[in-house]
Parts: sequence; structure tokens; C-alpha cells
Amino acid sequence: MHQKEIKKYMEDHKQEMLEDICTLCRIPSEKAAYREGMPYGKETFRALRTALSMAEKYGFSTTNYDSYVGAVDFGSMERQLDILAHLDVVPAGEGWTVTEAFNPVVKDGRIYGRGTADDKGPAVAALYAMRCVKELGIPLKKNVRLILGTDEECGSSDIEHYYDAEPEAPMTFSPDGQFPAVNIEKGRLAGHFTGEWDESEALPRLLSFEAGIKSNVVPGKASATIELGEMNLDVIRAIIDEMEKEIGVEFVLTAQDSLEDDPIYKITAVGAGAHASSPEEGKNALTALLELVCRLPLADCPQTEHLKQLRDLIPHGDVSGKGLGIEMEDELSGRLTLAFTMLNVDEGSLDGTFDSRCPICSNEENTLQVVRRNMEKAGLTLHNKSMTPPHHVDADSDFVKTLLQAYESYTGKKGECLAIGGGTYVHNLKNGVAFGASMPGTDNRMHGADEFAVVDELVLAAEIFAQVIIDLCS
Repeated sequence: MHQKEIKKYMEDHKQEMLEDICTLCRIPSEKAAYREGMPYGKETFRALRTALSMAEKYGFSTTNYDSYVGAVDFGSMERQLDILAHLDVVPAGEGWTVTEAFNPVVKDGRIYGRGTADDKGPAVAALYAMRCVKELGIPLKKNVRLILGTDEECGSSDIEHYYDAEPEAPMTFSPDGQFPAVNIEKGRLAGHFTGEWDESEALPRLLSFEAGIKSNVVPGKASATIELGEMNLDVIRAIIDEMEKEIGVEFVLTAQDSLEDDPIYKITAVGAGAHASSPEEGKNALTALLELVCRLPLADCPQTEHLKQLRDLIPHGDVSGKGLGIEMEDELSGRLTLAFTMLNVDEGSLDGTFDSRCPICSNEENTLQVVRRNMEKAGLTLHNKSMTPPHHVDADSDFVKTLLQAYESYTGKKGECLAIGGGTYVHNLKNGVAFGASMPGTDNRMHGADEFAVVDELVLAAEIFAQVIIDLCS
């Protein structure tokens, strides 16, 4: 089993592992514009180069696939196991309190910073699992490869580039989910829709509405600019007071530069961000502000009518798609979830995005086409032509059973398969599952402010990964 040796090694190298995680998490590796030799910008390139140098320092051979993906190999034996992690991150966002997003700190048994949980911390844990097996001198008959991508958060075009050059390994796990093991990932409808209407100068009116930073992030902040006309400011304040008590989202009212007789005010909603796969964990500033705007006594016009119909389709607090007519669930994968993640409105048009995670029972006929029809009734156009199907690996396979056995051995907890709404790197792989690195009951605030990983959980994950490598590859 080697459990005693593995645990001692990880305890002896815990501080070094944390330092390596911090090194990577200081790099703001958000996706940026293409630069020559840097497909996703300077910082993702720097993160990949840093991680590969780290692996080389520990004696592993590495391969750089055109700076889309890097690979770390244990040896040159026949391939058996791939570990698929990523080094890119979502933007910093608002509301950090413990530290700044890209200034990682270790505090009270946690390591805080963007990427500590998603996915740089788990990537380094996997590297240290390989390092542990190597430095303990445990022989392997087949190869384990750590694959490090740089575009997981924005569509995974990196991994498409990689698999154009390389075949899938017989087994793949990604430490970009949670323990015990995720064998079902829901499908996804990342809905993009637009609307247009004749502009109106009738007052009071909405001049602009802006919310959202990414399609898969519940927005923690949203803003709208209102031209008041004859509307009394006290009316807005009264509605704000009512809604703050009702839904727990803060609204900030700020005067803007305007003519003396033509007051313009900005309303900013401050909620709480979350991953779009678990929208119930956030406070959606977009839907909250949309509800507030719809309650204001704005002039009757096509814009106002479109906004109210949109509000009815995706009302605040509706995270199951009921308003769009797609509420559903099944026994294996659970219920459909939906998050309204981006919206921009001007005087004559709107452009919006929602993110729906769809159970096994969902398909294009009962989901995509239903949304399309209901949006058309509201004068909106859904532009999606397809949706991503769900992913399912048999829970009774030897691969999954081996993962769960290692988890049980090191945690003393029951190993069982899970279904999630989040899509990971393995979603399109025939025999890929998400395995760690979060432990049951831990909310790492992925994609939100104050993202963190529990230090002891990262160490435990590295121990489990090392055991899995031995069990599958020796």
C-alpha cells in the first residue's frame, strides 16, 4: 500500500508544496488576447512556463504543445493514466477581504487566492504525488502524465489542440472537481440571446444596464443608469429599501453628471458571486437589479416591455429554469440549474447570456427548443444551435473502483460517485472522471471572492493521488 511512506513524504514536503502553489497563484493567468507564441496572452504563458520549469526541477521530462498545454511525464513507458489540470483562472472579481486575488496567503489552515482551489493548488498536489512516487523509488510499469492546460475557463480550446496531437490515455482523472469521484457531469446550455426595439426618449427611462464578467460566473455586481425626468428620487429610495429587506442585495445610488433639470443616477447592485454550476450559493446582482429596474415607474416603451418580459423569463431567485419552462430533474444526475450571468442593455437593444447545467434527461428538444420558443414570445432571439450533452462513466468500472478505494483508505469515509453541474476537462473523454481535490462539505468559493483551499485537504489529496498512481501504474 505504501500509505505510511506516502504520508510521511507529504508531511515533510508540505511547506515546499505550499510555496510552489503560491508561486503559481501570484501569476494573474486570466485569458488575454493572442500574442505570437502566447495563444492566451502573456500571463497564461508565464504560468505554463513556470509550472513546467517546476516539474523539470524535480526531475521530470516535459513537453510544451505550442504553449496551449504542457505535459509532465513520469517516464517513457506505455501510457496508462493522465491527470488533467489547468493553470488559467477566472478574473479576480470584487469583494476580496482576506487578501488580494493574486497575493496568496496562508492563514488559519487555509491558502487564499485566485487559483488556490481552481485549479493551481490541485495541479501542484498532483505534481507532488508524482514526485512522491518518484523520490520514494516506487517502480512503475506504465506511465502517468500530468497535463497542464491554459484555457479551461474559457472553452477548453487548449485541450482540443492537445488531443489533436495526442490520443486519450486509457484512464484520465481531473483534480478539478471534488471527492469522492464525479462520474456524471451535466450537459450545458450556455444561452446567448439578443433583443432589439425602437428607441424612445420618454422619461423616466433606462439609459444603460451592465452586468457580468464571464458566462459561467454568477455576477456579484451590476449597474444601471437611469434618467429620472419627473420621477422623484424618494421613489427610487423607497423601492431600494424594500428590495434590500426582501432579497438581501445591497443597492448603491449615485448621482451622475447631468444637466440641472435632467438628473441622471447610477444604481449599483452588490450581491455575491458564485460558480454558475451552483447559482444558489451566490446572490445574483444581475437579476436583483433587473427586478429593481422593472419595479421603477419608468415610461411605457418597447424597452420597458422587453425588460419586464425578460424578468419574467429569468426572475430573481429562479435557479431551476422554471420561468423559461425547462425545470426538470432525474434520479442519477439531479435537477437542472440556471444562472443569468451577463446582460448589457442600451436604449435600443439588449445582449444577454445565461448558463444552464442540464441533467441526463435533458436534450435539445425539451430544453434548447423550449427556451427558443419562450424567448421568441418575449421578442428575444436565442442564437444557440446546439447544447453540450452530459458525460457519464460507469461507476462499476475498475478505474472508478480503484479511485474510490484509495479515497476510502486515506480518509476513512465512504467512497461513492457524484453528479455535478460543473463541466471539467474530462467532459468529452471516454473514460475520464473528476477526482478531487475538494473534500465533501468544503466550499472553496471557486470563482468567488476569497477563494481558498484547506491546506490539510490539499496534502491529503496529494497522498490519495500518489496511491492511485501506484495502484493503476505499477
